[in-house]
Amino acid sequence: MKGGDRGPYRQSERKDIYRPYAEQLIAEGKAYYAFDTPEELTAMRERLQAARVPAPQYNAVSRAWMRNSLTLPKDEVDRLLQAGVPYVIRIKVPHQQDVRIQDTIRGWLKTQAAALDDKVLMKSDGSPTYHFANVVDDYLMQITLVIRGEEWIPSTPIHVLLYDYLGWEAAMPQFVHLPLLLKPEGTGKLSKRDAELHQFPIFPMNWQDPSTRALSVGFREQGYLPEALLNFLALLGWSPGDTQELFSKEALIQAFSLARIGKAGVKFDIHKAQWFNQQYLRAQPDAQLVQYLSRDLAAHKISCDPSKALRICQLIQERAVFPQDFWQQGQYFFVAPTVYDPALMQKKWTPQACAALRELVAVFDALEAFRADLIKAAVMDLLKAKGLKLNQFLPVIRLALTGAGAGPDLMESMEILGQAECTQRITAALSMHPEL
Repeated sequence: MKGGDRGPYRQSERKDIYRPYAEQLIAEGKAYYAFDTPEELTAMRERLQAARVPAPQYNAVSRAWMRNSLTLPKDEVDRLLQAGVPYVIRIKVPHQQDVRIQDTIRGWLKTQAAALDDKVLMKSDGSPTYHFANVVDDYLMQITLVIRGEEWIPSTPIHVLLYDYLGWEAAMPQFVHLPLLLKPEGTGKLSKRDAELHQFPIFPMNWQDPSTRALSVGFREQGYLPEALLNFLALLGWSPGDTQELFSKEALIQAFSLARIGKAGVKFDIHKAQWFNQQYLRAQPDAQLVQYLSRDLAAHKISCDPSKALRICQLIQERAVFPQDFWQQGQYFFVAPTVYDPALMQKKWTPQACAALRELVAVFDALEAFRADLIKAAVMDLLKAKGLKLNQFLPVIRLALTGAGAGPDLMESMEILGQAECTQRITAALSMHPEL
């Protein structure tokens, strides 16, 4: 990374920065060397578990019988250091003290130091842990605001202690711990597994795992508009204080405040995200809608007059959720059906309906103009003459024309298809399925 005047920004390039601060803490008695082996650490935990300690940890009590620079003589500590015996550096948490944290969302939070463990600050390989590097980096880079998830609240007391121990308390940043994103069901923390289970994206855009080469489809490729996704994400845990839901980016910037972020977890409702996408898609200019459809038409090597494409888009616009829906829901305008919904055929494709369809062809031929209003009037007259109800016959017409049982306005669809195409498709459907 480049730029800025507080670099380097990669932690791997800052390794030498942390050591002096760790040594400062040791010199001031606020941190210590710990030489415990993995076997000794395991034995310590087992001893605490046997004593029914709820959360066995290396703390102000257990460190008293461990192998560290607080319990060993100084000459022994010096000998171990000179001999290159592996060690870590741990913070010395006070035994009896309350650590207070001011959180912008949650107010003052208090933690008893006795509940904290002596976190490792420097690992045995000389690299810092997150807890230590985080505090040192934020101080040196003059970070004034730390926004992170509420799962970091238990670790924040250690960070607050480090600011105090290093004499940086006056420069401590403002802490904001955001509520958790919950599963779509509203219980438990959201995970990648939930995305797989509910079939929604994990990543902003397509990402291929370099080890497995498995491709994860991103929000962008699934058809989510950037402004819709931004609007959806902004309202996960934040409220404007009224019922308004749709915000432009500029309006969000003006309305947003940390004070209006809630404390409770909020479920990740992908259906709400789709609703936002639908609202933004409906607001797109006509030219953009035509571009969505034209892109897919070109991919299928289909040409279409722009005026016809616009009529199709306007017809589908209220039903579309994603840009690709204009093709997926409107492809029957360009490709006649060869298969028909079997369940609907079984239910609606009756001898009476087929007879009415045959007469409909003649009715269409007699129309002076093939407009939606005239088509509707003709269909209604035929229904009356044959004694059929709308819900008996309209699904049969749609089935013959599109192969499906649902879609946008049928009369408008027939006008766009044209008299010749409608007649041809009805005739083809009757030829393939005379009656059931």
